[in-house]
Amino acid sequence: MGMFDYEFMQRAFWAGGMIAIIAPLLGVYLVLRRQVLMADTLSHVSLAGVAIGAIAGINPSVGGFLVAVLGALVIERLRQNFRGYGEVSIAVIMTGGLALALVLMSMDSGLNRSFSSYLFGSIVAVSTEQLWIIGAVFVIVLAFWVTMRRPLYNITFDEETAQIGGTHVRWLSQTFSVLTGMTVAAAMPIVGVLLVSALMALPAALSLRFARGFASALIMAVLIGLTGMFGGLTTSYYVNTPPGATVALLLLAFLLIGLGIQRILNRMRRGNDMLEGPDLDSRRFWQRQSGNAQKSKVQTEVLHKN
Repeated sequence: MGMFDYEFMQRAFWAGGMIAIIAPLLGVYLVLRRQVLMADTLSHVSLAGVAIGAIAGINPSVGGFLVAVLGALVIERLRQNFRGYGEVSIAVIMTGGLALALVLMSMDSGLNRSFSSYLFGSIVAVSTEQLWIIGAVFVIVLAFWVTMRRPLYNITFDEETAQIGGTHVRWLSQTFSVLTGMTVAAAMPIVGVLLVSALMALPAALSLRFARGFASALIMAVLIGLTGMFGGLTTSYYVNTPPGATVALLLLAFLLIGLGIQRILNRMRRGNDMLEGPDLDSRRFWQRQSGNAQKSKVQTEVLHKN
């Protein structure tokens, strides 16, 4: 029988395809905002939610979903209180989420055996109910991005200037964090808690390395994510390996191969000069964005003083 003759593989590819679109899309913003560890933090928080759901007698996926959203709100709140030290909020929530998950798991020995699918991902773990949840998250995230993509772009490079321009920065950041938490929780059945951040970070890292503009970075990240997801699921089915780990390793291979090809082309075009190469236009684009952000911060400080 072929791979798609099984309903669980059909559900896995539908779910994986939707996640592989929205996760790298959000990942580009997270990398540029230096919040890429938020995905890893929320995955640990969602693990605690899974434990809470199992102990409370409700669907563990629903418990992980709700707790991940709550954790995203707390992270954003702490980030606002610790301006300039955004990593503090991530460290606090990651520590609390992982500690709570371990304590709850120790209270019920049966949870340890059932957690393997959430930790590492499992193709057969995607039920019809979870597929509908992933579909709802997919629609919500895409609708939010289509509607708010310009304000998101503004706050990604400079929150203060965006706020002066009339953007509701706090509301937008909180909503973005919540959607990130929803995506992380939705990705658990396929990628697993421990590797969910790879689906957000690795495609974004590779696309930002080569893209010549912001729009092309988003498109490239989504294409890389889809290729890694479908390739990883196919390999996992035939080789009988954990799907989450397989997808993550394939995305990591893409990144390493891409960097290797770039280095070879750099040497061919620039000799021993390793600073510029085929991504010269992309470097200029991101440097220009960073320079504009620095200028905006200076202008904002002047306005505050006056």
